[in-house]
Amino acid sequence: MNTILKGGCQCGAIRFEVTGPLPDASICHCRMCQKAFGNVFAPLVSVRGTDFRWTKAEPKRFASSNLVNRGFCPQCGTPLTYEAPDGMAVSIGAFDHPETLEPHIQYGMEGRIGWLDHVNDWPGKTTMEDIEAAPFLDKLVSRQYPDEP
Repeated sequence: MNTILKGGCQCGAIRFEVTGPLPDASICHCRMCQKAFGNVFAPLVSVRGTDFRWTKAEPKRFASSNLVNRGFCPQCGTPLTYEAPDGMAVSIGAFDHPETLEPHIQYGMEGRIGWLDHVNDWPGKTTMEDIEAAPFLDKLVSRQYPDEP
């Protein structure tokens, strides 16, 4: 039996569904992916060989190079896809349950930010443990589209 995974952008304007195995998860450190995600790396999973479909609207696309398009929500800006001649990959963070898609390889190592080596050495807090520094958090109400169970 094939697993069905769902996801979409943060505002809910764009939603997708994937049926089939997703064994090809990775992160990319190249500068193009850093800029496309506004982050230090891009977590992506290939949807080649699956039944992938947009269930609510489609992303707008930006040609980040002569060969690659980047899909994103035009309303909220969520990065959604990496689309190349050999197939499409979807942002792991856009899935309703990203914890099920563990990357197994890193690409673009020439762009890797050195301080990533120390992430697990830094102290960590849950969101509500930061309430003294950010007292507004106890009044925070998310407007993001909810993850589906």
